[in-house]
Amino acid sequence: MTRLQWIGHSTVLIETGGRRLLTDPVLGQGIGPVRRRAGSSPGELGHIDAVLISHLHHDHLDLRSLRRLDREVEVLVPTGGGPLLRSEAFRTVHEVDRGDRLITGEVRVEATPARHSGRRAPFGPSGPALGYLIQGDHRIYFAGDTDIFAGMTDLARDLDIAILPIGGWGPTLRGGHMDPARAAAALALLRPTHAIAIHWGTLWPIGLSRYRRDRFDEPIHRFIEEAGRIAPDVHVAFLEPGGELVLPDPRRDSPGAVD
Repeated sequence: MTRLQWIGHSTVLIETGGRRLLTDPVLGQGIGPVRRRAGSSPGELGHIDAVLISHLHHDHLDLRSLRRLDREVEVLVPTGGGPLLRSEAFRTVHEVDRGDRLITGEVRVEATPARHSGRRAPFGPSGPALGYLIQGDHRIYFAGDTDIFAGMTDLARDLDIAILPIGGWGPTLRGGHMDPARAAAALALLRPTHAIAIHWGTLWPIGLSRYRRDRFDEPIHRFIEEAGRIAPDVHVAFLEPGGELVLPDPRRDSPGAVD
């Protein structure tokens, strides 16, 4: 069985192959001038086997959130980010680059390319931006933060789930991201059975809550509409923060989404 819970922003709890993986943990009420506006901060997550960090930006590698985790957890971080994690006393830190593979229990994780900046502002280290292919009970692609790129077709072998960013954390969307239309076009390249939209509707800058609310609320609706037009065979799960998608054993009946 595979169970995915979208905590918010790019944070997804993935249970598959008997392991519990957490992506890009953002677990508090905000980061600097950006605040959580949808869903509450998660409570006790329970045991986590591995953390997958896609790149070094503050809204993906948040040290305050990481301090809430057991220091014995395995952490995968792009090359260059290891010292940040070791400075927080994490004992098992794997610095990875595109194509690197790691096995945790019976789950295989492979770092994949992403089209996005990996430099940590303002003076922090740089590293590649990555996605991850996860092979457990199902084959899962976590895109991290990326724009669409042609190499996505190389990832498209028998994908059960694609976890794709579709927006940002403010009223504008800068380069290196996918908007809902581009994320739907990515589905046409990836051809997964199911898709989950992330990186939308969770974080918002202080003082802007009254402005451009459409940029906060609209992306998921546009994504579902565009995906239905461009990639109609893909089932897009409409999850709010805290919502879940559960896929039973592949040998059993077809899956369902639980909000």
